[in-house]
Amino acid sequence: MPAKHIARTFVWTIVILAAVPVARATPQQEPPVQAQTSGEAGKPPDTSSSDEEKEAAARQPFRRLSHDFLQIVGGGENPSSGNRGSPYVPLDSWIYPALDRLASMDLVNVGIRGMRPWTRLACAQMIAEAQEQIDRQIDQPNDVASEIVDQLAREFQGELDVELGSIDAPGNTSFRVESLYSRTEHISGMPMTDGYDFAQTQFNDFGRPYGEGWNTINGFSAYATYGRWVAYVRGEAQTAPILPALPLSAREVVAEVNYGLPVPPATPRPAIRQFALLDTYVGVMLSNWLVSFGRQSLWWGTGEGTSLDLSDNVQPIDMIQINRTVPLKLPSILGWLGPLRTEFFLGRLAGYEFIFSPLGLRGQWGQALGDQPFIHGQNISFRPTSNFEFSFYRTTIFAGEGYPFTAHSLIASLFNTGNSNAGAPDKPGKRTSGLDFSYRLPGARQWATLYADAYTNDEFSPIAYPTWSAWHAGLFFSHFPKLTKLDLRLEGVYTDVPVRGGTNTVGSWFSDVTWRSGYTNNGNLISSWIGRGGQGAQAWTNYWFNARSRLQLNFRHQKVSNKFIPSGGTLTDFGIRGDYWLWHAVGLGASVQYERWLFPVIQPGPETNVSASVEIQFQPRKVFRPNSHGTDQN
Repeated sequence: MPAKHIARTFVWTIVILAAVPVARATPQQEPPVQAQTSGEAGKPPDTSSSDEEKEAAARQPFRRLSHDFLQIVGGGENPSSGNRGSPYVPLDSWIYPALDRLASMDLVNVGIRGMRPWTRLACAQMIAEAQEQIDRQIDQPNDVASEIVDQLAREFQGELDVELGSIDAPGNTSFRVESLYSRTEHISGMPMTDGYDFAQTQFNDFGRPYGEGWNTINGFSAYATYGRWVAYVRGEAQTAPILPALPLSAREVVAEVNYGLPVPPATPRPAIRQFALLDTYVGVMLSNWLVSFGRQSLWWGTGEGTSLDLSDNVQPIDMIQINRTVPLKLPSILGWLGPLRTEFFLGRLAGYEFIFSPLGLRGQWGQALGDQPFIHGQNISFRPTSNFEFSFYRTTIFAGEGYPFTAHSLIASLFNTGNSNAGAPDKPGKRTSGLDFSYRLPGARQWATLYADAYTNDEFSPIAYPTWSAWHAGLFFSHFPKLTKLDLRLEGVYTDVPVRGGTNTVGSWFSDVTWRSGYTNNGNLISSWIGRGGQGAQAWTNYWFNARSRLQLNFRHQKVSNKFIPSGGTLTDFGIRGDYWLWHAVGLGASVQYERWLFPVIQPGPETNVSASVEIQFQPRKVFRPNSHGTDQN
């Protein structure tokens, strides 16, 4: 099915969301009562003016709808803060670690950590909250927090100025080249590149290609706003060397663990030289609801190193997304749940190669299906206290070759609680459910946070089946006594869940017998680097010279079950990374990573590789805004 289904849904969503406020704001008007004088008594009433007024009253809702539609299209002269178009902050931005540190210091309570990305306006509100908290603690100065807030305020000066009315920017009209960047990397030794079946050397990198030798990316990002509207584009030129085919022993295992697919051919992946669009979308803001359409990245989960549901381990997905960008307060007794955010998306996967449908097994290695599956997800998050937040979410892969996308198939994937055999005509989809939480620990509220997320296949929720679910948990220390610029993060994750029969078998996580290419987009896992039957741990520490410049040491270990892959496998890497920013606009980054892996089905002995990269970024602060006199201003 072409993308017209998503476009059609996008258009109708805007119409419905535009009409609802109009319906609420347009009460039915009673016809005016005509006063009669004594001389007019007994005469038939003059109905001409009454008919005209009735006709005018009947036209009023349509006039208001037309006016609101023009406001949406044109943006309005001075939209309110809840109707200002605002782009999302990229998931790999320095802004998230900075706000994380402030949140762990008990200075930011309005953000929902488990649902990212955040818009620039939402981030500006968090910065304003942090500044207010710091101002209240005059007797307990926090120099580190003040430095973070100062640098964040410099980045979001435009949003803060417009919100406070410090500059004249009619119609929320702006344009900015957000970043220009270049990264060159060399990998000596054979890296791991199949995270779905074995392991991966690079992760949480938007599914960028890599291989042994030289790898490069050269990219840019920019955005524009106009009233309620926002447009964002991020593109980059990518190069990667040829990737040799796996040996026959490994290719036979790949066929076996994917429910009897044909053995992949001994065909190497050719060298890559391509231009790729990452997050690229247009959106409209409607009373703090951002409806966006295009290629977008999502991260669901409170962790930093990985997510068991949605992450930037994969290329952005083409989707329509409806997102409550700032928390809302529920009425009446439901208010005890605290501020709430929610999100819905409907997207289409890419690079899907196999599906077992009523037509039989369809697909072949190296060639994407002509009719790609769809995916949708729903997330609802609460913050009942300033120290505790939690979320529930679900995703479903459905439709595709042999399963036409229809209103019926969409409704079935959303609401059908039953299941069918693999390849059955009424198969509702590959359904997953998850949860996450974050909790600032008692006695250490201002520096220690515990968090976790969970994932399960074809069950109501991990909270009902905790021992049959995959789990990821971590501890974050934003600083230590006497070491205020040093942080530490520890995380553990496993998908090697005890077998209980049925669809829960070794290596069944993220896989499916019907949607045979599993929980992937362009061959990359949508979720976690841990893979389908593994246990792992991560640890990293940063010494922050300021809010953006740091020195990082990191460690990661992964063990794959021998019940999933014959003889199992391990991967361990150590790395060091440095980021240094000059003049607030130019950033230099460098990293070195040593890795050792062993998968006997690939080769009998261990393999090592060393990755070294250098990156330069330029982030202009200039924001072009026409003022009321038609001239540009910062």
